[in-house]
Amino acid sequence: MVQNFHLPPIGFGPGSQGDEGEALEYMPLPSGMRTYSTHLPEVEDTGPLAPALTLLARLADACDDAAAGGAAQVFDLTGLDAANRALLAETLGQGEVSVKMRGKPALAAQESVFAGVWTISGADVQRIEVAPIPQAAITRAHEAERPALLTLAPRAAGVVNAPALLAELIDHSARFCPGQSPHVVNLTLLPHTPEDLDWLDAALGRGGVTLLSRGYGNCRITATALAAVWRVQFYNSMDTLILDTFEVTTMPEVALAAVEDLSDSGERIREVLEAIR
Repeated sequence: MVQNFHLPPIGFGPGSQGDEGEALEYMPLPSGMRTYSTHLPEVEDTGPLAPALTLLARLADACDDAAAGGAAQVFDLTGLDAANRALLAETLGQGEVSVKMRGKPALAAQESVFAGVWTISGADVQRIEVAPIPQAAITRAHEAERPALLTLAPRAAGVVNAPALLAELIDHSARFCPGQSPHVVNLTLLPHTPEDLDWLDAALGRGGVTLLSRGYGNCRITATALAAVWRVQFYNSMDTLILDTFEVTTMPEVALAAVEDLSDSGERIREVLEAIR
């Protein structure tokens, strides 16, 4: 039996739409992604730099231990002379994640190009720590710089959905135990007003730690003054906010060096050591 022949619908398909005077507009693609590249310091005489080279070997071993689930290891740099410190600084470089930790003393941590290897500085403090994240970033996280007012925060007329979100965060904060999966409140997908965000900021306060992770765009992480609650904001390479969340967790995963990263760091440090020697 011959089937009925159907003409294609009019106004669809190639050539059906006029393009006079119109230019194609594409969404700009992300750019500026960082990748690891080996940097080899130029060393003429390794003799005076033996302390730094020995420390690099210990850092590689510490990366292996951390990848196997071992505790954070700290290496004090105050006993090294300027030349040895300079070699360490040149070898380690600067990676994607930086951390500011308020308190006494205030501390700044910079991840090296070897993920999980952190340089930590402050008043009378100069050390390297090998860990997924510096321990002070966890212990100081929710020490209030600005206290959490919670439900006592003054409520403006435009506050609509924030009280329900706050109740959810307070509940999960109270029930959180280390090791639990994070609870995420995705503000990007939820209806809210600017007044909602301002009220949540006042209600949750601000903790003692802020982090910036630079990679495929930026991720800004801020500890609130409510235990285990973090604000995590992702921006594209044009600094446009694309994802805004609260996370109830010990430390947002995006800030942590993964097991694979730590293992790779140990191997890469040894490769640099072999090349220098």
